[in-house]
Amino acid sequence: TRPSNLEPYPATQGVRLEGEGTHPGRDAKIRVKYIVQGNSSYGRSFLFGMQKSPLGSISHRTTYWPVVTLHPSPVPVASVTYKDELFYGFLRPWLGQGLLLSNGEHWSRHRRLLTPAFHFDILKNYVTIFNKSTDIMHEKWCRLVEEGQNCLDMFEQISLMTLHSLLKCTFSYDSNCQEHPSEYIAAIYELSTLVVQREHRMLYHWDWLYWRTDEGRRFRRACAMVHRFTANIVQKRRAALNQQQEPEQQSRSSKAKKVTDFIDVLLLSRDEDGNGLTDEEIKAEADTFMFEGHDTTASGISWILYNLALHPDHQDRCRAEVDALLQGRDSEEIEWNDLSNLPYTTMCIKESLRLHPPVTAVTRRFAQDMTVPGGRVIPQGNICLVSIYGTHHNPDIWPNPEVYDPMRFDPENSKGRSSHAFVPFSAGPRNCIGQNFAMAEMKVVVALTLLRFRVTPRDSEVRRLPELILRAERGLWLRLEPRIPPKD
Repeated sequence: TRPSNLEPYPATQGVRLEGEGTHPGRDAKIRVKYIVQGNSSYGRSFLFGMQKSPLGSISHRTTYWPVVTLHPSPVPVASVTYKDELFYGFLRPWLGQGLLLSNGEHWSRHRRLLTPAFHFDILKNYVTIFNKSTDIMHEKWCRLVEEGQNCLDMFEQISLMTLHSLLKCTFSYDSNCQEHPSEYIAAIYELSTLVVQREHRMLYHWDWLYWRTDEGRRFRRACAMVHRFTANIVQKRRAALNQQQEPEQQSRSSKAKKVTDFIDVLLLSRDEDGNGLTDEEIKAEADTFMFEGHDTTASGISWILYNLALHPDHQDRCRAEVDALLQGRDSEEIEWNDLSNLPYTTMCIKESLRLHPPVTAVTRRFAQDMTVPGGRVIPQGNICLVSIYGTHHNPDIWPNPEVYDPMRFDPENSKGRSSHAFVPFSAGPRNCIGQNFAMAEMKVVVALTLLRFRVTPRDSEVRRLPELILRAERGLWLRLEPRIPPKD
């Protein structure tokens, strides 16, 4: 029975189980259509339910974003929401108590300790890594074009490139995964696939059943492999640091030997009481960074190139901007200071993130009754799913929302727009801590790709596939035309 204080909300029919406990959301067309139809049929907020699961509210209202992004600290007013275990819980055996899944004081402490890892002084050094990873990908593309393969799946190609960059930025590890198979990379892919499959099969939501299935056993094996890899690196780095006598020497040694990576920052970080992170905590944060950082950025870059392929006028203008930026230089490297000198390319990137946000929704469970704008009440224990995709396609905020128009992000056109109208990295204190890292990587990869290739679409229509990140059914295939013929 629906609680009486939910009556003011319009509601959809419950989602019915099908076949072997699967639900209709496994079909990409249905999932996207569900969001769009709910928006038009029920208004910006409505209820939906899955069997006996708590009712959820899906909201496209920018005024609701502050409600679900409240700081998850012990202070009563700030503990209204916490991460929902129904969906995020599937990731816990893999990611542990990392920043994505933790709540309360644990989350607050880790957020403070991790923030220095994404300071601009650290990110500047990563730009060189982004350039090198992109160079490797482009060299491979040129070889494939020479061999007659001029049409490639961007998701497949770019996800390997982002993983290559992340392994270098996180662990200072040269994986060579763009050229050769990697057991670690295979385990990451396996875990991501199994999480999506588990979400779609309702019976697998029960741990006692899932861990007895073949999929559950595969998940455990892949988890064990990833955890061994991370733990081995953390333990070796910890041992190396312990050989140093003074903290000052540790810091100097870390900075002198190489680019400061993610593990370096976590090993040397200290809270207000002088306490650092344990090996288990560092492992969880490193695994979380690898999970959050590769697929989301790969999705963003893939859709950016797709949208530019569909709109050659915008592609040409971005390319001209990059050509002008690098004119007269001896190398084709994008530098840190260049990132702020690509205004039109940045507008095109943002418009693609609006149209195709890598993460389509976030969910929170309410720890207490919450009155939202308009006087409606969401009872304690209910899940609030806030649709980033719905917000970005809300015609009240974005006229003709399905049209790709980078001029929406011209500074003059952005005046007066709500800060919660564009939220590809979520919003509030729990927004994506790595968003500057992601934007820097996207700018480098897009700029260098347009410098070296023209891209055109293979398919006239691509069906969006919202999973852990926004993919495309059957891949996102683009034709590549090198601007400069490959060298002999």
